[in-house]
Amino acid sequence: MTHEIDSESAMAPRRQVLFGGLGGVAAAVAVGLTAGLPETAEAKTHLSSPGALNMEDGFVTLKDGVKIYYKDWGPRDAQVLFFHHGWPLSADDWDNQMMFFLAHGYRVIAHDRRGHGRSTQTSTGNDMDTYCADVAEVVAALQLPKGAIHIGHSTGGGEVCRYTARYGRDGVVKKAVFISAIPPCLGYSEKNPTGVPVAVFEGIRQGTAYNRQTFYQEITLPFYGFNRPGAKVVKEISDNWWRQGMMGGIKAAYDCIEVFQNTQFFDDLPLIDCPVLVMHGEDDQIAPFPITGARAWKMVKDGHLKSYPGFCHGMPATNADVINKDLLEFIRA
Repeated sequence: MTHEIDSESAMAPRRQVLFGGLGGVAAAVAVGLTAGLPETAEAKTHLSSPGALNMEDGFVTLKDGVKIYYKDWGPRDAQVLFFHHGWPLSADDWDNQMMFFLAHGYRVIAHDRRGHGRSTQTSTGNDMDTYCADVAEVVAALQLPKGAIHIGHSTGGGEVCRYTARYGRDGVVKKAVFISAIPPCLGYSEKNPTGVPVAVFEGIRQGTAYNRQTFYQEITLPFYGFNRPGAKVVKEISDNWWRQGMMGGIKAAYDCIEVFQNTQFFDDLPLIDCPVLVMHGEDDQIAPFPITGARAWKMVKDGHLKSYPGFCHGMPATNADVINKDLLEFIRA
């Protein structure tokens, strides 16, 4: 489903974010302050050198000594699907998709971004360029063949965008998928005048730095659309988000707010030379559809759009049956 968005309609969801969903959470903070198991690989001797692979405990040691946790399930010779998670989550956020595609015969891989989940709680290097360089090191350590399909959610969609533009051209990345993703740019700037207001991100910073155990529960409401009238709140989904967020390092989570607020992908998108599927909920209160997905798919050479009326930012969890089916269709095409 494709939609043309004019400037007035693009502004409405921005106001909705500020006053309704995530913006409501940020404003409140601001006011208060102002089907299978993983395959077992042959055990390999642990190496401590840069780029070393330790299959026993599932970590890649990067050149700067950071250890990146990863999951790698499925046949070694199958089509590779590489999943990139959003802020401030982990590879666990893809459990539903990984089990689904594992059951369909794919090799599925997901990692915990530096500072997130089980990876090293880094105080430096928490920026988009380093995130993508880390992915390149993980891909090299796992000796992945050309032609992998990279799938990213939210900030992870930005990671897929830049990784594909810088490291994945000429067939290295076969296809790319942005789900509820931040490209071309999420935050307001002179170059992005319809972006989400700065005050929203300041609220996220305050909540993360000084009250994240509570804030990480509150933010799940707009994230999953649980604040909408008549919405069925699934506490277990919120609890799983909270669990993943609290696993990561607070400094890395705080730094990553700058990443998803201000990273601009205007120059990356035209460089991508593989098919790109943009999947976005039209009721996304975190990365509003008119300023993200509705624009991004038009900026790549071979873009495709699936937009979903009423779907939220966290639709891979709340609407996994639909998302998985549509992903499978694009991957097989």
